[in-house]
Amino acid sequence: MTISPQKPSSTAADLWMAHLFEDGYCVIPESVPRTTVETLNEKLDDRFARTPFCEGGFYGRRTKRFGALLRRADTVADLIRHPLILEIARNALGHWCECFNLNLTQAIEIHPGAPAQYPHRDQDMWQGARSQMQYLLNVIWPLSDFTAENGATLVWPGSHHPAALDLPPQGDPIVAEMAPGAALVFLGSTLHGAGANRSTSIRRGIIISYCLGWLKPFENQWLCYPPAIARHFDPELAALVGYSLHRPNLGNYEGQSPAVLLGDNPPDYLAATDALRPDQQAALDGYLAEQTASDDATRPAAQSDP
Repeated sequence: MTISPQKPSSTAADLWMAHLFEDGYCVIPESVPRTTVETLNEKLDDRFARTPFCEGGFYGRRTKRFGALLRRADTVADLIRHPLILEIARNALGHWCECFNLNLTQAIEIHPGAPAQYPHRDQDMWQGARSQMQYLLNVIWPLSDFTAENGATLVWPGSHHPAALDLPPQGDPIVAEMAPGAALVFLGSTLHGAGANRSTSIRRGIIISYCLGWLKPFENQWLCYPPAIARHFDPELAALVGYSLHRPNLGNYEGQSPAVLLGDNPPDYLAATDALRPDQQAALDGYLAEQTASDDATRPAAQSDP
């Protein structure tokens, strides 16, 4: 099944989505200025230096990872809200949700000697129906040059198609070689993995992913960004990290959007308020109208004065 965009999109988004939906991935060059990425890379130097190597064969024992990147560098917000990326995310995920949320921000440093990562599909963490929807959109932003020698991401073209989902890797993967400023965009159903670092240099990158708004995200966004932090985000960013409702009433706080917690003095007592999908609201309105009509029909007629 080829995934079709849900909404009209710009010419640039149309071009990249055609590649994404056909191949399961696309590499968008020069998406942001290289100098922007270099500045971000420098801001993360200290955190990379302090972060220990991962434990376990999947994360990689020659790999460092850390998340909650909006707390590490403000400029990460510009990558999260990149207009073209958000437009692609809306089209890739919007058919199955009212809104999507931030699933993960993670910085990754692959050191020399790291073996290739186990090929995997990120959407499999939810164990839902595999061929009926897309759960996730991933974006990898290189902080250093990605090359075949230093562990550039490996992607299996076409592996997102239903016929390929239950098969072992078919054919050779492509090596997503790219420079800082580019973006590798791929679906959660696309088979991929980090390559082996056979060089003498470290490979750095950031992965930002977006998931359906009714899923539990990989990274617990509310612990990463509690209200004391999230109230400094603009409304769009706060909504992306989860301070919003997904109708009907999913993710509510005391029956309202959790965005109520981002004010200076959130109230202690709140009135639970309907937040229904249009079809649910229409069904409810019809039901209430029927109930009113039934009550009117059974209510005794008013007696007139003698």
